[in-house]
Amino acid sequence: MTGVASYGSVLGGILLFAALFRLWICRKRVSVKGKVVLITGASSGLGEAIAHAFYGAGAKLILCARRESELQRVKRELMAIESKYKKYVPEVLCLDLSNLDAIPDIAEAAICLHGHVDILINNGGISYRGTIMDTTIGIHQQVMLVNYFGQVALTRAILPSMISSGYGHVVGVSSIQGKISIPFRSAYSASKHALLAFLDCLRAELDQNKVYVSVVCPGYISTNLSKNAVTGNGSTYGILDATTAAGMPPDVVAKSILRAVTHRHNELILAPVAHVTLASVRNLLPSLFFKIMSKRAAGKHAEKSA
Repeated sequence: MTGVASYGSVLGGILLFAALFRLWICRKRVSVKGKVVLITGASSGLGEAIAHAFYGAGAKLILCARRESELQRVKRELMAIESKYKKYVPEVLCLDLSNLDAIPDIAEAAICLHGHVDILINNGGISYRGTIMDTTIGIHQQVMLVNYFGQVALTRAILPSMISSGYGHVVGVSSIQGKISIPFRSAYSASKHALLAFLDCLRAELDQNKVYVSVVCPGYISTNLSKNAVTGNGSTYGILDATTAAGMPPDVVAKSILRAVTHRHNELILAPVAHVTLASVRNLLPSLFFKIMSKRAAGKHAEKSA
């Protein structure tokens, strides 16, 4: 009888897990059809892929970035797609996240286009490569300005529209490096840690206002992010890292971000098992994590001196 009882307990556990998993899979999805979606960094890379994913799902897009010519290119390519949502013509707004004084006016212009913004996707940002000792304080400020302060300023400027309409969703594209810091990425990791902390606070504070917050933490994505990264002295890195080149396709990440919105995920980590494991090691066995990172740094130093 003991064996039968044990078997029954195991079977019951499996059935319970299956039922909960089914509920998770089949829970009500929120459509983005007709929703006004503002995307920063929409002129290339992941931002461009996000635009395609949300446009294909029927969203009204507001494309934002510094380069208007590239935004217009993205708009033309979207309009060339055969879609039943072609009546929704994407809007284009120039936005420099490092210009904090101009952000409120850009946000107001975005809201005026449709009367409100339903979904804000904070995707724009810059990457960085360099040692702490060789990096000027100005570079740390530049990276934090774009990756953190600019996003905070834009989010705060858009939030009143969401709160007054009774619905909103803020998406922050952080990074797995918002969970763990690796050598020679200090400014970048710090900015992504800061964005993650800000959005965690925002989620709690606005829960009663029906404003949802999703944080997406990707690993490496196959874009030009590393080539466009800033170095410690302010020059452009100009190298496509092997890890970046072998990263996830932007369209795959974009579809996952769309799913994070439609399923209202609080947090979504899109990274290889090894990176997710390292994040767990950082929390559970910090001394081991520090040794691993020290060896990584030593290996990079050896490569440079060879």
